[in-house]
Amino acid sequence: MKQKKRKLQTKLLRGLLGMAIILMIVLTPLIANLYRLKMEAQYKKTAFDQATIAANLIDGDRIRDYYESGVKDDYYETVRQELLMMKQTVGLKYFYVVVPQDKDMYYIWDAGADGEEGVCELGDTEEYYGGGDIVMKEAFSTDAEQHILVTNNKLYGYLASAYVPIKDSSGTPVALASVDMSMDVINAHIRQFVGTVTGVIFVVLVLSSAFFHFYTRKVVMEPLNQLHTATSELVNSQMDHLDQFTNQVQTGDELQELGERFEFMTRELDTYIHNLAKATAEKERIGAELDLATRIQANMLPNIFPAFPERADFDIYASMTPAKEVGGDFYDFFLIDDDHLGMVIADVSGKGVPAALFMMMSMILLNNTARMEGPNASPGAVLTKVNNTICANNSEEMFVTVWLGILTISTGRVVAANAGHEYPMLKKADGSFELFKDRHGLVVGAMEGIRFRDYEFTLEKGGTLFVYTDGVAEATDAHDELFGTERTLAALNQNPDASPKALLENVKGAVDRFVGEAPQFDDLTMLSVKRS
Repeated sequence: MKQKKRKLQTKLLRGLLGMAIILMIVLTPLIANLYRLKMEAQYKKTAFDQATIAANLIDGDRIRDYYESGVKDDYYETVRQELLMMKQTVGLKYFYVVVPQDKDMYYIWDAGADGEEGVCELGDTEEYYGGGDIVMKEAFSTDAEQHILVTNNKLYGYLASAYVPIKDSSGTPVALASVDMSMDVINAHIRQFVGTVTGVIFVVLVLSSAFFHFYTRKVVMEPLNQLHTATSELVNSQMDHLDQFTNQVQTGDELQELGERFEFMTRELDTYIHNLAKATAEKERIGAELDLATRIQANMLPNIFPAFPERADFDIYASMTPAKEVGGDFYDFFLIDDDHLGMVIADVSGKGVPAALFMMMSMILLNNTARMEGPNASPGAVLTKVNNTICANNSEEMFVTVWLGILTISTGRVVAANAGHEYPMLKKADGSFELFKDRHGLVVGAMEGIRFRDYEFTLEKGGTLFVYTDGVAEATDAHDELFGTERTLAALNQNPDASPKALLENVKGAVDRFVGEAPQFDDLTMLSVKRS
């Protein structure tokens, strides 16, 4: 099932919403915490200011009398009323004056209205809470710094407590003016603040999303849609009108540059397709010509077997497998007269069409020259004449290795000459194939005026001659190992008494198994004759 595609603008809008949500999640707590810190600082300052006013207002010498006697007087009541008025005016939670003791605090004043529950009287004591003992004792000194205690518990709530020492006439601290401000209102303010911020962010988000939607549609989506429409038309037309594509995007930015690059690409692609079509047509033409050349080359070689069905005194078979469409190897055999059989196997330097042309010329020259020399022809003399003819018209400096032999069928006498070719392999009537190391000469086409020499051997009745090109021994497997002469002899001696055709099939099969998947680099050509 094809997955449904989402529009780019929808993806961009979703991305904006996601980013806004993330910012809201991150920024709201951060802003709320900063607001809380600012409010706490403001409340702490107010608490400390009120405690300082009370410390400066109260006579410290009188506090010492109240602490020792526990007896109230008119001054005591006046101070209580002043503290109560300050508490109610500023909105303090608690306003009291205490003397810090070891384990508790001793109350002098506790500003509260008449009949108010929980208000301490002169001489009452109360345990410290929330680490207050440490802070209060630190504040109860001559050179005490500002000491603020922030607590949050179930009993007293969320408080900011400020402690300022009250000193007697000698400057000795005798009590602490203590102010507790409730900061529960901060939480309410924060909740209100978060709600306000969230609402503002939501409104800004909606407005910015709407703006972003219309802006991106105008600036981004419309140019992209123009490109999309143009490319869709190219696809629907099967790329037939690439040369007609023009860039319609005129935004003056990267989108216009993208459109211009795409226009350039389509023009280049159109040129490439036309050139590719021409190259494909040319390749097909060359391929057809190479197929024709392959058939012509194959038809030039003797390829009808048995070659001499009326002759029972010998059997001959040959094959050529080119490495490319056309090859440079060739073989030939022909009757000079009823008792003399000419045999040729050769390997032209190079591969492909040039080697094939040189091969055809060399084959025709060898065949015609040997026939003209007659049954008593000398293979060495034939090679000498052919060499001189080739060297006279060999501007490309190509050459060919040749083994040429003439078999007298009735006697088995073989007169041969070797122009730089592979050693033949010979099997006697009652033996196995062995390498026959004959006399080598220079290759044909290398130098004009050189002479090639004959040599002789006898092919007994029941004996077999096997000649081949270097494509057999130099066949290479995937590990760059050569098939070699020893493996060739082993393949022949699997069934040494077989017919020439079976012998060639055995060798070809052994080479194929050895090479495996490795490519064929050289032509593979073989010829075998067996005398009956």
